Amino acid sequence: MESAANTLPGRSWSDSRPPKVRSRVTNGKSPFVESDGRGPWARRWRDIVAEITNDLGGSDLLSEGQKQLIRRCATIAIACERAEAKATAGEDIDVETYGRLTDRLGRAFQRLGLRRQARDVTPSLGDLLREDQPRQTGETAAGEAADA
Repeated sequence: MESAANTLPGRSWSDSRPPKVRSRVTNGKSPFVESDGRGPWARRWRDIVAEITNDLGGSDLLSEGQKQLIRRCATIAIACERAEAKATAGEDIDVETYGRLTDRLGRAFQRLGLRRQARDVTPSLGDLLREDQPRQTGETAAGEAADA
């Protein structure tokens, strides 16, 4: 077996092996080892992976560990979405399992560096001035009409 010490600088051990001896997952040809990935949940899983990857700045900036965590996050998210679909259809779900999955998803996102950020929804001074400007213009025009 080839050791990591024999690889070229800047290249991983898997990159130094020919593509024919690497898995389809390693070569980027398939996200799954055995599934064809064409079902609706597989498509949703790929969408989630793409969105999380985008949130983190793109695939080129991510380590293999981060890519692994992203895939785990997508898998947990799919499990949560499947439970949510059942719940909205009026079926019973295991709320304890759903809660555990949700907590684990949150912890995995924290490990990836994604965190909840409050969004400022208050209007800025410029927004308030722009909003007030038409009113002032309307009042001036009305006042000039009354003076005439």
